[in-house]
Amino acid sequence: MLQYGDGAFGGSVPGHRVAHIPAFERTTVSCPNPQLSCHNTTAVSNTCCFNAPGGQLLQTQFWDTSPSTGPSDSWTIHGLWPDHCDGTFDSFCDESRQYTDISGTLQDFGRQDLLDYMNTYWKDAGGDDETFWEHEWGKHGTCISTFDTDCYVNYQSKEELVDFLQDTVNLFKTLPTYQWLADAGITPSTSKTYTSAQIQSALESQRDGHPVTLGCSSGALDEVWYHFNVKGSVQTGQFVPSDPDGSKSTCPSTGIKYLPKSGSGGGSTTTTTSAGTSPTGSPFSGKGYVNVVNGGSQNGCLISAGVWYTSGTCATYTASSSGSGFTLSSSKGNCGVVSGSFTCGSSVSSPTVFTSSSSNQLTYSGSASWYASSVPSGSDQETVYSSSSGHSVTVQLQWQSLS
Repeated sequence: MLQYGDGAFGGSVPGHRVAHIPAFERTTVSCPNPQLSCHNTTAVSNTCCFNAPGGQLLQTQFWDTSPSTGPSDSWTIHGLWPDHCDGTFDSFCDESRQYTDISGTLQDFGRQDLLDYMNTYWKDAGGDDETFWEHEWGKHGTCISTFDTDCYVNYQSKEELVDFLQDTVNLFKTLPTYQWLADAGITPSTSKTYTSAQIQSALESQRDGHPVTLGCSSGALDEVWYHFNVKGSVQTGQFVPSDPDGSKSTCPSTGIKYLPKSGSGGGSTTTTTSAGTSPTGSPFSGKGYVNVVNGGSQNGCLISAGVWYTSGTCATYTASSSGSGFTLSSSKGNCGVVSGSFTCGSSVSSPTVFTSSSSNQLTYSGSASWYASSVPSGSDQETVYSSSSGHSVTVQLQWQSLS
């Protein structure tokens, strides 16, 4: 199908803050000189590199309080929707790709990390996350042209589904609604109310002045839609903030409630603590997170395989007393130092007995220093080593008790 694009955009888009979405072994077709969607002046036939007809992409988020879903200090994902640049949209565009068993698919692709994140931040208020994910893919993902199967080189079945889920999560991570509102003094409360102008100003200031679409139910803020045009494909392109193309906000101008979550939603975000402080609870006992302290402050944590991650959900570790120290395990299995690296899983035949420092840091062979080759960013992960040989970054591993 012949579509249109301006054909004039090369490099970054002047005057706009763009979201660069990290890639993870993409196998999509190459897109040289990508063009910006919804800017139509010349004909473009390659809809693997130009989003059409759904050229405006909406990253939508929930704030659920009754019942509460997700962490108490984070919004959750609703979806990624393609609009026709005028507020209209298609839905359920390919009946042959109404995929099910999304959890199993992610595990088959070796994406347990993505599944773990979705289990915390992509939540269904009714408790059926799996069906919710299936719906979002089937209704909206199948209508994004750059996810068509012929946009892939050596296509694997359901590869585009994994891309859709990953790209939705990656874009969500660039839009920390809770933090942006909190930075403007807008925090959940049972008594305070806010104006639409206050909320819009807090979010617009992070988007080069482009407004968002706000959703309210019974006068309480519960949804926000972020609007983008995309320069190139969703998988490898740039998301450029844009004004809403259709539906208007449903919140009143004044008296908007922003209710707190009950705390029952669970989950954890990566928070910052100063080095040397001891989180509450017994050190390395029961359940907890293993946070990574780098340069004097927390910068990410260890995920279930024992690697360092800075932009996802911390894995829950179990510390069990053993002799004069303790052992650690995660959902992957026992943890230990194998060939000089910290790891968890089947390769650990016998768990390592660790000790802790007076400042609640993990020690091995008498040292609280651990090492990495670089500081991870985006979806990158870094192995943590017990020796500095060949590794220039020094970190400490600090316990945060959940008991």
